[in-house]
Amino acid sequence: MRAGWLGDLFRRAGRSLHGMDERAGEVAILDVTAVVAGGEGLARDADGRVTFVAGALPGEQVRVAIRQRKKDFARATVLEVLRPSVERVGEACRFVAEGCGGCDWQHVAPGAQRRLKAEVVADALRRQAHLEIEVGLGPELPADGYRTTVRGVSVDGRFGFRTRKTHDAVAVGPCLVAHPVLHEVIAEGSFPAGDIVLRAGARTSERLAIVAGQGTGVVVPEGVRVVSDHELRHGRRAWYHEEAAGRRWRVSARSFFQARPDGADALVDAVRNAVGAEPRGHLVDLYGGVGLFAGSVEGFEHVTLVEQSRSSVADAKVNLADRSPRIIQADVAHWGTARADVVVADPPRTGLGPPGVRAVTNTQADRVVLVSCDPAALGRDAKLLGTAGYRLHEATLIDLFPHTSHVEVVSRFDRG
Repeated sequence: MRAGWLGDLFRRAGRSLHGMDERAGEVAILDVTAVVAGGEGLARDADGRVTFVAGALPGEQVRVAIRQRKKDFARATVLEVLRPSVERVGEACRFVAEGCGGCDWQHVAPGAQRRLKAEVVADALRRQAHLEIEVGLGPELPADGYRTTVRGVSVDGRFGFRTRKTHDAVAVGPCLVAHPVLHEVIAEGSFPAGDIVLRAGARTSERLAIVAGQGTGVVVPEGVRVVSDHELRHGRRAWYHEEAAGRRWRVSARSFFQARPDGADALVDAVRNAVGAEPRGHLVDLYGGVGLFAGSVEGFEHVTLVEQSRSSVADAKVNLADRSPRIIQADVAHWGTARADVVVADPPRTGLGPPGVRAVTNTQADRVVLVSCDPAALGRDAKLLGTAGYRLHEATLIDLFPHTSHVEVVSRFDRG
């Protein structure tokens, strides 16, 4: 059984694998026992060395090409699946076979993806923080047509995605995971060379295209607002609106917002459940973005939002005008902390790390609700929070990005 896009990418044009070391390129047959953070399969070679196998699933026997070999581990890419898992399916999108790197888990049956991601999170907590906890699966969200933000590159004027772990690109259209409100832009848009970001409000139908350079030569369907990197650097403001968690949100071109409104709904529900219903005094929302949690979690007399991004802070002031929170533009690591009852923290992929954990613990909050987008970072943060006196009570997976190995988790920690 061929391995789909991974094998095709390896064979295409007789290319060698990107970034191989001097012993790479050798072929081996491996038995895969688990899946780990990053979505790769885990196997051991004949010498017992751990090998991470892109495109492999637990229980499979695969023929692989070694693309990197280190003293303690190796990395490999599947060439052929000799004994497939019952959870392996054919890719639903033809562009994956052409090399598109946007969806690295289309070979995993949709019904199995959440369970495998929960296992990855549980394994990361076990390895990094020495915690045994059952990870809840959270709601099942639609697997197709969900993304309202897509990041790509111009391919001969058309919208395309990078191939996995290379600088090559492949034009796409239609995209399996892009929200239908973006299909017309992807299919009909003409763009200058460089990066492209398409953003939209699924529930407002507003669309925004962010392009490289001066923004000349762009042709998009009527109603799509276009802004260039050059214009943004020189002070132009551009935004769209989305509706989620019962509120309307302004989201500027350079501000972060969840890439699907039903996912934002699910995250807010999970955070609300973790925070609890009893009234409290002070909520601190760290890495608060445009105000999603500060504006949606109720029951607090006072709310403080801390966010480093200038555009996100500007949006938060508009989005939360009816709530009058204290909004602070600052790096969380250097924020002058205040006493809090509950902290909600949604850090970047690298997690809180020691500086973020210090900021959290300095609030002396009794409860911390952590939103993590990387299982290894969650494991590290759980260990740091544990050392600081916080105990992990629950973790819930929110599968915002089906067909990818991306993981989002809402966790609750209580002090003492």
